[in-house]
Amino acid sequence: MEWMQGLAPGWVTATPGLGRPAQLTALGNGVVPQQAARALRLLAPPFPRCLRCAGG
Repeated sequence: MEWMQGLAPGWVTATPGLGRPAQLTALGNGVVPQQAARALRLLAPPFPRCLRCAGG
Protein backbone atom coordinates (compact mmCIF):
# COMPACT_ATOMS: atom_id res chain seq x y z
CA MET A 1 0.00 0.00 0.00
CA GLU A 2 2.95 2.36 0.52
CA TRP A 3 3.74 2.61 -3.18
CA MET A 4 0.11 3.55 -3.96
CA GLN A 5 0.42 6.49 -1.58
CA GLY A 6 3.73 7.65 -3.01
CA LEU A 7 5.69 6.67 0.11
CA ALA A 8 9.13 5.12 0.12
CA PRO A 9 9.25 1.32 0.50
CA GLY A 10 9.36 0.45 4.17
CA TRP A 11 8.06 3.84 5.34
CA VAL A 12 5.52 1.99 7.52
CA THR A 13 6.11 -1.69 6.86
CA ALA A 14 9.72 -1.66 8.06
CA THR A 15 8.78 -0.25 11.48
CA PRO A 16 9.99 -2.75 14.11
CA GLY A 17 7.25 -4.25 16.28
CA LEU A 18 4.40 -3.01 14.07
CA GLY A 19 2.20 -5.93 13.03
CA ARG A 20 0.30 -6.17 9.75
CA PRO A 21 -3.05 -4.93 11.20
CA ALA A 22 -1.33 -1.89 12.74
CA GLN A 23 0.52 -1.19 9.49
CA LEU A 24 -2.73 -1.22 7.52
CA THR A 25 -4.37 1.04 10.09
CA ALA A 26 -1.49 3.51 9.95
CA LEU A 27 -1.50 3.55 6.16
CA GLY A 28 -5.30 3.77 5.99
CA ASN A 29 -5.39 6.71 8.37
CA GLY A 30 -2.46 8.47 6.73
CA VAL A 31 -2.52 11.42 4.39
CA VAL A 32 -1.12 10.95 0.91
CA PRO A 33 1.72 13.52 0.63
CA GLN A 34 0.73 14.60 -2.88
CA GLN A 35 -2.86 15.15 -1.75
CA ALA A 36 -1.77 17.23 1.24
CA ALA A 37 0.51 19.39 -0.91
CA ARG A 38 -2.28 20.03 -3.41
CA ALA A 39 -4.71 20.94 -0.63
CA LEU A 40 -2.25 23.44 0.82
CA ARG A 41 -1.72 25.05 -2.58
CA LEU A 42 -5.48 25.37 -3.09
CA LEU A 43 -6.53 26.39 0.41
CA ALA A 44 -3.67 28.49 1.77
CA PRO A 45 -4.08 32.22 1.24
CA PRO A 46 -1.46 33.86 -0.93
CA PHE A 47 1.17 35.57 1.18
CA PRO A 48 3.07 38.61 -0.03
CA ARG A 49 6.81 38.16 -0.25
CA CYS A 50 8.46 38.77 3.10
CA LEU A 51 10.95 41.57 2.49
CA ARG A 52 12.72 40.93 5.80
CA CYS A 53 13.14 37.23 4.92
CA ALA A 54 14.40 38.01 1.43
CA GLY A 55 17.09 40.26 2.83
CA GLY A 56 15.72 43.42 1.34
